[in-house]
Amino acid sequence: MTIVDVILMLIKVVVIFAGVMTMVPALIYLERKVVAMFQVRVGPNRCGPFGTLQPIADAVKLMMKEDITPAGADKFIYFLAPLLAIIPALLAAAVIPFGPLHWTRITDLNHALLFSFAISSLSVYAIALGGWASNNKYSLLGALRSASQMISYELGMGLSIIVLLMVTGTLSLRQIVEQQHLQGWNIFFGGPTMWIAFLVFFICGIAETNRAPFDLAEAESELVAGFHTEYSSFKFAMFFMAEYVNMVMVAALVTTLFFGGWSGPFISYDAASQTLAGGWPMALLGVFYFVAKMFGFLFFYFWLRASMPRFRYDQLMHFGWKTLVPVSLANIFVMGIWVAWRSNWF
Repeated sequence: MTIVDVILMLIKVVVIFAGVMTMVPALIYLERKVVAMFQVRVGPNRCGPFGTLQPIADAVKLMMKEDITPAGADKFIYFLAPLLAIIPALLAAAVIPFGPLHWTRITDLNHALLFSFAISSLSVYAIALGGWASNNKYSLLGALRSASQMISYELGMGLSIIVLLMVTGTLSLRQIVEQQHLQGWNIFFGGPTMWIAFLVFFICGIAETNRAPFDLAEAESELVAGFHTEYSSFKFAMFFMAEYVNMVMVAALVTTLFFGGWSGPFISYDAASQTLAGGWPMALLGVFYFVAKMFGFLFFYFWLRASMPRFRYDQLMHFGWKTLVPVSLANIFVMGIWVAWRSNWF
């Protein structure tokens, strides 16, 4: 790798990092306005025009708050946990193909899907260690809830992806998008039951990010604030930002795996030579398609929060183990028969 390649890589890292982190305050504002709309409230309207500066006001408030560390906390792990929450969430963006050309993604791994799953699974350590190191019983209960919830729903998520791998035959996110650009989106043309894999994957993704109605790890009516009860100031802000970055990554993966990624009208892309007709304007159009699809799924996150009550914990576990896992296993069986029939194996 030459110096020029290193500089280009650093530029891509900075641009994508800035883009993802810029989406966080935008999502915070949109969530407040969307939930207010669903619940017939005004929402933020004081800071700036239409309340658009409210996320900045929140950030300033968190920076200025007193940073309190519990006397009985394990200080090293207590400070490490917020870093473990935000860093893996950002690393997952490294393999997402936001557009058709090489400068719209940081790196292209032939096992990018496996990498994204491995990185996303690290977030459970942040919550578990943060809850344990805080020396608070409510934090510990929230951490234990989150750990068991993530383990349970990661199984359903992994099983749902097996169906996709049976059809696409690759772990490369770039190749998965290129196949959809040629053959149509996986949700419609990937097989007769691919929509089941999509539903299971998206539901598990919502549970993995501890969002309503799966936000048992921070159920304020039972656990004060859950695993981050003893966190304040910037350390709490890191947990808060990590949640939204994880939401972005789940929406990005759903867009990539099932809804064609950057593909859309007017984009002419040759997968063999990895060339795009129209140059960078068409590449930017592909990035626009990707972000538009992603915001559609993020809107659904807000919709769920505004309209669905939180599960009981036993309902949460039963739904994961007794519904999503059996449905995913049955879907693998059905899709296996379809793939064998299509390949003339019978």
